[in-house]
Formats: sequence, structure tokens, C-alpha cells
Amino acid sequence: MASAAPPPISSSLWRCPRGRVRCSAEHQGLFSRIAPVYDKLNDVLSLGQHLIWKRMSVSWTGAKRRDRVLDLCCGSGDLAFLLSQKVGPDGEVSAVDFSKDQLLIATARQDLYWKACYKNIKWIEGDALDLPFADSYFDAITVGYGLRNVLDKQKAMKEIFRILKPGSRVSMLDFNKSSSSLITQSQEWMIDNVVVPIASNYGLSKEYRYLKASIAEYLTGKELEKLAKEVGFSEAKHYEIAGGLMGNLVASR
Repeated sequence: MASAAPPPISSSLWRCPRGRVRCSAEHQGLFSRIAPVYDKLNDVLSLGQHLIWKRMSVSWTGAKRRDRVLDLCCGSGDLAFLLSQKVGPDGEVSAVDFSKDQLLIATARQDLYWKACYKNIKWIEGDALDLPFADSYFDAITVGYGLRNVLDKQKAMKEIFRILKPGSRVSMLDFNKSSSSLITQSQEWMIDNVVVPIASNYGLSKEYRYLKASIAEYLTGKELEKLAKEVGFSEAKHYEIAGGLMGNLVASR
């Protein structure tokens, strides 16, 4: 039986029932520790480019006015805010993350950067492997830098497929695991010589050093396309962006 949708709470944090969050405690702790400086480091490390990539990702969903949309693994809310602007005050935005600390920052940003449409965002502490939504519930879904950190990627993709309406799309932005050795070497050099040293200034070198291993263990664009089709998506296309350092999977149900 499909799970019911969460209650329509605006500008507050809704938590899945006890026992539903089964994510890795290690990953949960990591994202809670980096939460206070997450947005600042994103700006510094990408030279502000991450906002361009996120706008591209949202555009690929095809989200429009009055749609019901989801930002899964929402972090501090960048994609959720962009989706909110797309669907407008009459639309609905659900934003799910397993880190309560990230969600508390997202709610604070919602109040700080107030726009009328932002009242349509519901922040939900939950598990990407067991989402509290009915089948075929959403018109569009985004996932930003999330699938790479999920323990069971196939199950997460099945959940996304289940709650997405037929004919609708999910857009998934993340680091690209390239088949090009040159891009891989460039990516690893940047992590070792730029990302980790900057993060160390905030006492977070260990937390950001994990990036290299997580990308190495991730899926290539072709593997992501294959996974999407295996769980039922009719079309799947992976786009390399930012010179191949980033990638975005677009899959249609």
C-alpha cells in the first residue's frame, strides 16, 4: 500500500515516523558537521558556478506553475528554492533530507530570503530509501549531490520512479565519474589541492576528503542511464557539464 503524503506544513520541519530513517549514521553525521559552512564552501569552491548548474538541473525537470515537486536530498535548500520559483505560490514543494542540521539551515534561509512563493515549501526529515509519499505523486523531482551518498542506489531510484507521475522527469545533479582519465585526474587534483585545503580552514578536511572516494565508487553517466532504465524509466540521458567535472542525469517516467 502506498504511503500517504505528509501533512501540509508550511515553513516548518516535518519528521518521518520513528524508524523510517535508515541512512548511514556516518554519512548523516558528516553532513550535519558541514552544515554550518556548507553554503559558503559551495560558493567558494565552485566560484559561484554551482548556482548555474542547479538552475540548469531544475530547468531539465520541466517543472511549471502549479506543479507538485520534490527536492530529494535537499541539503540547505538551493534546488528547493529554485523549484519554488518555478511552480509559484499555487504549487507545492516538498524538500527531503536526512540531516536535521541541514534542514534547520534551510528553514532559516527560507525566512531570511523571504519570497511569497517560498511559503509553498515543506521541509521533511526523511529517508531516500523509504519516502513518505503516495505513488505517482510528483510532477517533477530534483536530486542534488544526493544519490552518490545513498547506500542502496537502485532502491532510491525505484522510490523516485514510484512517486513520480507518468510522463514526468527527475533531474539529478552530482559530481561526474568520468571515463576520461584526464578529467578524473583533474578532478582528483582539485580535491587534493583546492577543496581539502580550503575545507581545512574550517576544520573540515576529513569531511571533504571523502569526496574523492565517493566519486570513485559512484556510477558513470552510462551506468546511471542503465540504472534508470532498469528500474522502469522510459528515457534516461546523462549530460556532462562544467568541463566534465559535473554531470546531470535526466530520466523520464
